[in-house]
Amino acid sequence: MTLLLFGVCTVLLLINVPMAFAIGIASVVTVFATENLPLHSVVTRMFVGVDSFELLAIPFFIAAGEIMNATTITERIVDFSRSIVGHIRGGLAHVTIVSSMFFSGISGSATADASAIGSMMIPSMVRARFDRDFAVAVNASSSAMGPIIPPSIMMVIYGSIANVSIAKLFFGGFIPGVLIGFGLMAVAYYLSVRRGYRAEARASLKDVWRTLRAAVLALLMPVVIMAGLLSGAFTPTEAGVVAVVYSIVIGLFVYRSISVRDLGHLFANAAITTASAMLIIATATIFAWLLAWFGFGTNVVRILLSISHDPVIVLFMIIGFLLLLGLFVEGIPVLIIFTPILYPVAIQLQIDPIFFGVILVMTIVIASVTPLVGVLNIMCCAIGKISVSEVAPILLPFYGVMVAVLLLCTYFPTLVMLVPRMMP
Repeated sequence: MTLLLFGVCTVLLLINVPMAFAIGIASVVTVFATENLPLHSVVTRMFVGVDSFELLAIPFFIAAGEIMNATTITERIVDFSRSIVGHIRGGLAHVTIVSSMFFSGISGSATADASAIGSMMIPSMVRARFDRDFAVAVNASSSAMGPIIPPSIMMVIYGSIANVSIAKLFFGGFIPGVLIGFGLMAVAYYLSVRRGYRAEARASLKDVWRTLRAAVLALLMPVVIMAGLLSGAFTPTEAGVVAVVYSIVIGLFVYRSISVRDLGHLFANAAITTASAMLIIATATIFAWLLAWFGFGTNVVRILLSISHDPVIVLFMIIGFLLLLGLFVEGIPVLIIFTPILYPVAIQLQIDPIFFGVILVMTIVIASVTPLVGVLNIMCCAIGKISVSEVAPILLPFYGVMVAVLLLCTYFPTLVMLVPRMMP
């Protein structure tokens, strides 16, 4: 039955059926073909999958991102980034990466990062005579920092499944996310020198101060959220509410770039995005439940532990498998389906669940940048009006440095756990 489940899902994906429907239809077909499994179990398990207080953080963070995108936040962050790193060789590439690092602390979503920063920076880089493939590669790779640098929607999902501290997961992603950002800047600098890209004029201290003052309220939002979580003032779900209120106040009364009438449209967009995410979560939950019913997870645990009991080697095998799976499947379904399967492996090997969660999220997000088929790559190629095959060669070094940081964090867990261990 496991083969039927994966087989039907694979066929549906190959004929371009949307992910949520492919997973859901495959699950229903498998339930029909299995004895002693009533059809109403599909609805029951889907409801259980989204009936979680922790998941309430998702619509709030999505709404906050929608409101922030509608304001002048993106432009202010880009202007500030330009003033501090634009003078480095390949200036706009570094501006893009640093802007993504800042924006990651606001949206918590890779696709939001790609659409907000990419739609602005890809045309700007092309107009500044950067090659189109380079502009797309920089934006696709840097947008992957969205779910790694806190806050993170994917970490909320993992935390709700594994029943671990979402706040500690957030803090665990901080150092790895920054390391990825610096790694991408190093690659961008090297390629800029090879291709002869120029830097922008160095900004004066007056300009840096001016752009900082313009962007400071936007940059303070992740600081407020993380400070509240660290102090225990609010939960991750309540942090999402704070983010929404903060973004409304900034947009309406400080920047005055949105009106009360705009809020209805923005909340409607957030509701549509949330509904899409929740449908994927619900269908992936029944898929994961069926795999557990058929004993798939037990077999995976037995196979992995029969190969090695060394935690690092097992983690490397898991990373390789998920990077390969990322060639075909979107991130959230992979996270929901394989967390219940792989989590017991981590527990048996005494791997810290916070560390394991951060590594899992990093791997799944990096897989979404995979040349040719990565979701973020395809999305940025659409913005840049270029084929994925043209971008693939220049994207490889960016992808490589992200994988290198992932392996480094896996081998040296302190890079992930340093900040969470400081928390009470």
